[in-house]
Amino acid sequence: MTTTSKLIHGYEVVIGFETHTQLATQSKIFSRAPTAFGAEPNTQACAVDLALPGTLPVMNREAVACAIKLGLALGSHIAPVSIFARKNYFYPDLPKGYQISQFEIPVVQGGEVEFFLGDEKKTVRLVRAHLEEDAGKSLHEDFIGQSGIDLNRAGTPLLEIVTEPDMRSSDEAVAYAKELHKIVTWIGICDGNMQEGSFRCDANVSVRKPGGPLGTRREIKNLNSFKFMQQAIDYEIRWQIDQIEDGHAIQQATVLFDPDTGETRAMRTKEDAADYRYFPDPDLPPLHISEHWVQEQRALMAELPRTMAARFVADYGLPEYDATTLTQSKAMAAYFEAAAKACGQPKLASNWIMGEVSRRMNLGEIGIEKAPVTSVQLAALIGRIADGTISNNAAKQVFDALWEGEAADVDTLIESKGLKQMNDSGALEKIIDEVIAANPDNVAQFRAGKDKAFNALVGQAMKASKGKANPQQVNDLLRAKLAG
Repeated sequence: MTTTSKLIHGYEVVIGFETHTQLATQSKIFSRAPTAFGAEPNTQACAVDLALPGTLPVMNREAVACAIKLGLALGSHIAPVSIFARKNYFYPDLPKGYQISQFEIPVVQGGEVEFFLGDEKKTVRLVRAHLEEDAGKSLHEDFIGQSGIDLNRAGTPLLEIVTEPDMRSSDEAVAYAKELHKIVTWIGICDGNMQEGSFRCDANVSVRKPGGPLGTRREIKNLNSFKFMQQAIDYEIRWQIDQIEDGHAIQQATVLFDPDTGETRAMRTKEDAADYRYFPDPDLPPLHISEHWVQEQRALMAELPRTMAARFVADYGLPEYDATTLTQSKAMAAYFEAAAKACGQPKLASNWIMGEVSRRMNLGEIGIEKAPVTSVQLAALIGRIADGTISNNAAKQVFDALWEGEAADVDTLIESKGLKQMNDSGALEKIIDEVIAANPDNVAQFRAGKDKAFNALVGQAMKASKGKANPQQVNDLLRAKLAG
């Protein structure tokens, strides 16, 4: 674990996460009912989901395979034997009066998530990830003075991923959540759609004086966007500090975030494990996972993002930060690798993708899959920078033109816009001679040891060439002339 504590008004923030990841299976965890989103209420709930008398749960093998994949991706221990338990509580959208979950022996144990916060590498340790079923949903909006129950989600397979309280700021918490989101979508166990509830985060937030015992935590439930996640955590931190400074004790509670007011509000007092009266589910035998099954799933998995990032460092000589950024998605990684191989300039390709390409994608709110500049076009552009045909500034003009669809060919754009660099040493020497003759004061200052005077001379030469001179050639020729 690596954490850098940032004190807020003299308090240290402590954050842990519980993330409910909806598994990408075609049917529910203990029944054959479908899991498609958006169906009419109560059309995807079968007798097992409704807990009708005489029904029995049957484990969904694909849900277990998803749990194995997550364990492999996070370096966790995959329990050869795990136990299902009944988590007892009453709520209208829970037909059985209990939720089938895992308690004492979860399927995935330990592991860690690594990510960058800026250029600082962070590690968050995991406690566990356990399989469980989702509850239904209470509906209030469309019922005047009444509530309705939609049991379509009841029995939907979830993997709840629980961290140690390793995070020390909302920035760190959001960066962790984004990295976990990347991993579960990368390995194909979750579609990651936060608006549809496929990836729901609960943040346990507390504050304490540095070196003191852990404070009383409050759990912010069902954060369904990274933006709201940051706002909710920041508000909760301020609220808890204000309460303590005013002499009030923090009460353990479950709270909700209201994006309209930007505030959290208490929903109920927080339960402990004892309140749920966990006990082994008598209808489900222990879950056995053989080493053969684990290795079978390992063989089916695509290259993991952290493995790919390490390969980018080894094969392309990229800094670790670049490699981690470029493996934020499979599409981004594939785009980089195609461009790097085509132009033979991996670091330049990385710089452009992390710079101009990402900037334009953010402005257009699109993913790399919809970028109008292909990896082949970017490679051609980088090739023209590397061989001295155009300058970096000219390259940005060409890139913008490609993005706007002015033309598809890099060389055509360079010619039509007159952006080709002047590489004729004879012509450049003439310009430099004229600049030296016209600026005797700057020449004298440079020879007296003032480097700023040299930059001024370079600027004059670039201006005289109308920006078309090769900057490196100008530097080299000017230094040679001034040294003579």
